Amino acid sequence: RSLRVLDGAVAVFDGKEGVEAQSETVWRQANKYKVPRLAFINKMDKIGANFKKAVDSMVRRLNANPIPVQLPWGQETELQGTIDLIEMRAVTFEGDKGVNRVHHEIPTDLKDEAEMGRFEMIEKLADIDEQIGELFLEEKSDQVTNEMIRRALREGTLNFKCIPVFCGSALRDKGVQEVLDGVVWYLPSPTDIPPVDAFDPKEEEAEPRKLPASPEGPLAVLAFKTATEEHGDLTYVRIYSGILKAGSGVYNPRTKKKERINRLLRMHSIKRENIDEAGAGDIVGVLGLNHTVTGDTLCDGDDLLVLGAISFPETVIAMSIEPKTNADREKLANALRKMAKDDPTFRVMLDPETQQTIIAGMGELHLDIIR
Repeated sequence: RSLRVLDGAVAVFDGKEGVEAQSETVWRQANKYKVPRLAFINKMDKIGANFKKAVDSMVRRLNANPIPVQLPWGQETELQGTIDLIEMRAVTFEGDKGVNRVHHEIPTDLKDEAEMGRFEMIEKLADIDEQIGELFLEEKSDQVTNEMIRRALREGTLNFKCIPVFCGSALRDKGVQEVLDGVVWYLPSPTDIPPVDAFDPKEEEAEPRKLPASPEGPLAVLAFKTATEEHGDLTYVRIYSGILKAGSGVYNPRTKKKERINRLLRMHSIKRENIDEAGAGDIVGVLGLNHTVTGDTLCDGDDLLVLGAISFPETVIAMSIEPKTNADREKLANALRKMAKDDPTFRVMLDPETQQTIIAGMGELHLDIIR
């Protein structure tokens, strides 16, 4: 669901396991919604971590074109930091939560590997950027500037021609800042994304309207997640056009009902900040929507439109679930109903033969989280 409303994403892979089954599922969804992405090879401090094998698994299992922009400086328990193949320097992360980046000369024993890594990066970018391609063919790779590399990486990322690859250990606060820099350098802003299609709910055969990400446009909001809370539903929405204001009224074309935006929240993980308004490109939380579910469009009642629906894949794994005691049976049923309402990819069924409660989801990880 989140991929439907994202302009860019960071795909995180285990440094030891590389691409896993759940990774493939999410990757296919990202391809479906045409989400540009970076990759972060995490857990490079884990026993058995291997950066090259993890990158190779992206080629083998995802048919991707990964371009490492870093190498790990050490790995497993010896992980010290990263080697920046663009700036050609080593980086360590010091202080509280690794906020202080310290730059070093590349260690002598890693210089050859770093130079080869930069050469291979430029070689791949030669197929993406014409200027780099000409210099590479003329054997003038040393004249390729860092600005050329970043420009080519951004172009390749936005056009789905490559995946810049970073590495580190999130748990040990190594490499995370570099990934965030990569988000700024290579992933798109809302204004870089092509206009979205908006349809007239009264004219099914009409050509769609093209809505650019502009605060001046008609209000177009997509609800992509709901969370049941003690005092009502919290609805997560993406604003594609116009401005959404706290206290304002919106119209739901599916239910043909008006609803009120009681509170507008900027979400910071579990922290919430009340805001007065949000504009095109923003993702916010809304309190007060009693009849809106995942996939609904909210608009101005005077300018009706519907955004493309969110499609949900069929579940791929199922298992039975039982309460610890019969006294907990009703509590379990209520909890499962709430989860199914909040997560359309989660199903709850009753086996007519065994009378067991069956839950189904998108993978083992999905059901483990629910359990």
